Amino acid sequence: MPDSIARIALTPGEPAGIGPDLCLSLAQQAWNSELVAICDPELLEARAALLKIPFRFRLFDPAKPARSAPGEICVLPVPLQARAECGRLDPVNARYVLDTLDQAISGCRSGIFDALVTGPVHKGVINDAGIAFSGHTEYLAGATNTADVVMLLASDELRVALATTHVPLSQVSACITRDSLTRVIRVLHRGLQSRFNIAEPRILVCGLNPHAGEGGHLGHEEIDTISPALESLRSEGMQLVGPLAADTIFSADNVANSDAVLAMYHDQGLPVLKYSSFGRAVNITLGLPIIRISVDHGTALELAGSGHADNGSLLMALRYAGEMIRRK
Repeated sequence: MPDSIARIALTPGEPAGIGPDLCLSLAQQAWNSELVAICDPELLEARAALLKIPFRFRLFDPAKPARSAPGEICVLPVPLQARAECGRLDPVNARYVLDTLDQAISGCRSGIFDALVTGPVHKGVINDAGIAFSGHTEYLAGATNTADVVMLLASDELRVALATTHVPLSQVSACITRDSLTRVIRVLHRGLQSRFNIAEPRILVCGLNPHAGEGGHLGHEEIDTISPALESLRSEGMQLVGPLAADTIFSADNVANSDAVLAMYHDQGLPVLKYSSFGRAVNITLGLPIIRISVDHGTALELAGSGHADNGSLLMALRYAGEMIRRK
């Protein structure tokens, strides 16, 4: 990057939600990097007027890197399909949301951007528009032709990765195989090394069933699938502990003596992290050829344009992005 200025692409996400508000909040301070909002500048102007936030925007010029100054937002314009109203979802703008992501992904892959920070999207309205969309994680994997990615939620206190992501609970067991679990753990292990600079990660692994199956009395997935996968990877030198009962794996001693916890499904691990760190955590996609970090919350439609949106998670995402860029 010319002049060694890191450049971070920022997609505000759902235009009717708090993403634009959060972008505007960033403009109130100086940054050592160049933050580039990929969105409709008229959306930011309208939201700034509503919030009574003074700001100016400059058009993004890839040939002229510049640190973001107070009161300024650098914008790579992508036009809305329809005027956005606070708190009111419109499927017409679903394509706009994905267009901003596509621009950001392309820029990261070509080296124009050093990292991508994403604001919250609304999966339901994108699907209502007739576009199959299960989440950022899956979309980014497809757009970068990445076979195996892992969702990792992280805070200063805890890291929780997922063996499965946006899967109905009735389908989780079938989705967990020795092969899939092995691939997830490999991505998690490499990600902790490359993104967090942890030479020999120690990973705690949840069982799927209550009490980790109670020796087969409460399910056989631990015996038939999880334990054999862990044993094979331990033979390669990985530090893997488990399968452990999910109701005790998050004890203070366990967390203090590990680098990450691998949960078997979305609502097994994330409620714990969000209880302890909501608003101070980030969502990281491991395995991608690009650095991608997101906020830990949703679109908060009811807060859009109110002035009450909390930018703590977005600030944390930018901090993590900067740290990962420096490590890379």
